[in-house]
Parts: sequence; C-alpha cells; structure tokens
Amino acid sequence: MIVRLHLDKDDELAQHLTNRLNSPLDWPEAGDLDTEHVARIAAAAACEISYDHAANGHLVDLFAALPLPGTSEGREFWRSLMLVGGDGALNIVPGNAGCPFFDRLLDGNEAGIAGRVLSFLEELDEDEHNAVADLIGTALDLLGGARYLGKLWLRDAETTAWHVLLARRRQHDTAEDRERFLQAWRNA
Repeated sequence: MIVRLHLDKDDELAQHLTNRLNSPLDWPEAGDLDTEHVARIAAAAACEISYDHAANGHLVDLFAALPLPGTSEGREFWRSLMLVGGDGALNIVPGNAGCPFFDRLLDGNEAGIAGRVLSFLEELDEDEHNAVADLIGTALDLLGGARYLGKLWLRDAETTAWHVLLARRRQHDTAEDRERFLQAWRNA
C-alpha cells in the first residue's frame, strides 16, 4: 500500500535507478519489465524486509532489556523465571531455548523465536502471568510499578511475536491467494 501511494512515473527510486544504470525510464523499449517496474519491485521488497527486520529487532530488544544469561544477576533472573513461569518458561529460558537462541534470526529462522515466545505466554495461567510480570518488571528497574511494567513487556513481546509470525505467513501467499482474498471481500 505504501508503495502504491508514493510511487509514480517520476518517482525518486526509478530516477535513481536510471541514473545508476544509465538507462531511460522505459528501458527496455516495449519490454514488459521497465525501470519503473524494477523500482516498484525494489520498493515493495524493501518495505516488507524492513517490516520483518524491525519486528524481529524489537523482539531482540525486549530480551536485551532483561538480565543477561551468564551473569550473576542473569542466572538469578532466569532461575526465578523457571520457578514462577512453570513449564511454559522452558520455551524461552537460555538453557533450554536451544543455543544459539538469537543467532537463528541471522539464519532466517525468525518464526522459531516468535513461536517460542507465544508458546511461553500461552502456557502461563493467570497466577504465573502475574508472577512473571512482577519478575520482569522488577528486572527492568524503571520508574513505575513492577507488575505494570512487566505486563507491558509481556504484551509487547506477544504482539511483536505475533507480527513476526504473521509476516512470515504472508511470505508464502501467492498472487492467487491475494486475489482470492480481495474478491471475497468485494463479494461480501
């Protein structure tokens, strides 16, 4: 949608490509794929990739705000998380998450970490959720109530993980899938 609203015949990306490739906008003449089409494809791909990377980066940032594994504070935090989070905590604690947990993002396995976060949150009952929120909020050491801050962290982690999984699902959609979706809504 962003691409459609902001690209036109004289768009900056197309102009940049014509300057860098030293080709006219209608190159190749009478071709199905001209410089403008290449610019649109590049812009759409950049938007999608940027969105995916931003969601994954934010998920990593959330974990980076927590005590680091291997430090004395981190060992205590993750041990406590196992105690208050029950079996669901096995999805995200460093010793069980599968090493290297975050290196998988670099290998393109964004959905694995997001899936673990959602599995962790799904398995928490209300008491465990509150206890985990208290623990995380206390570890964040920011102004405000520990439980409130912890709940914000958990909510943000859940929403971000959902964005990652949803974006990952969309990568497998075909043009036919999108057209079927649009047609169903047109017919409704």
